[in-house]
Amino acid sequence: MKNFLALLLFTILASASEPLPLWPEAAPGALGKEPNDIPTITPYLPDSAIANGSAIVIFPGGGYGGLAAHEGKGYADWFVARGMAAFVVKYRLGSHGYRHPAMLQDAARSVRLVRSRAAEWKIHVDKIGVIGSSAGGHLASTLLTHFDSGIQQSPDLIERQSSRPNFGILCYPVISMGDITHLGSRRNLLGNEPSPELIKMLSNELQVTSNTPPCFIWHTWEDTAVKVENALEFATALQRARVPYDLHIYQKGGHGIGLGKNASHPWTRDCRFWLEENDFLPRQASQ
Repeated sequence: MKNFLALLLFTILASASEPLPLWPEAAPGALGKEPNDIPTITPYLPDSAIANGSAIVIFPGGGYGGLAAHEGKGYADWFVARGMAAFVVKYRLGSHGYRHPAMLQDAARSVRLVRSRAAEWKIHVDKIGVIGSSAGGHLASTLLTHFDSGIQQSPDLIERQSSRPNFGILCYPVISMGDITHLGSRRNLLGNEPSPELIKMLSNELQVTSNTPPCFIWHTWEDTAVKVENALEFATALQRARVPYDLHIYQKGGHGIGLGKNASHPWTRDCRFWLEENDFLPRQASQ
């Protein structure tokens, strides 16, 4: 009971964070000045008693047309309770008139911002990961395969930071923009008639290299919204590039389940084990 109350207190404390704009002025390519035009990042920081220096940047799903709260703050609470700093990104959406590369710009900027404030937030710069679900998984996998080392000459100190995540967690992800894609996500991201070149560039199973960060990937057999082949193809690409990964295909769960009922789905247990095995989560912090 004591441990449960402590974790509950940490969750309550973390939930008080305020969203921060990713750019002090307008975001690149902003279409206006309304809230939908201003990408933000919301920090959820663990109590110092359990903080372990790892961090996770969270991209909720929603088909690039919305943002699912249970795949945002819901995840943040889970990670914070285990001592990881969590950051939920409100990225720009196709439903508000945006197309690639706006979403990738927001994702890259979020990792740069976290890395630039690592000392302030007591985060190790080499333990910053990303997690994304469904279309958010596509955005996470896009950053995992389209990162850069930063612009060292930039007057913006944040832009000098690398956008490369140190690890990725992909939950029932959209990966490809080709034949196995989720059509609604592709339409919101690339428009109605994307060029073959753009489809190839954003089919992230084709963009994996040996420098792609290690990944934990999971999907469900009974998912009828996003084809399980997306996860299989990405894992196959990682295997070919000799990039470490864990792949889990669960029979049950469907699509969009997040943590599952009362965080009871086995993916959280398996993910926690993977984080521990790769030193992103201390074993003694697991509960």
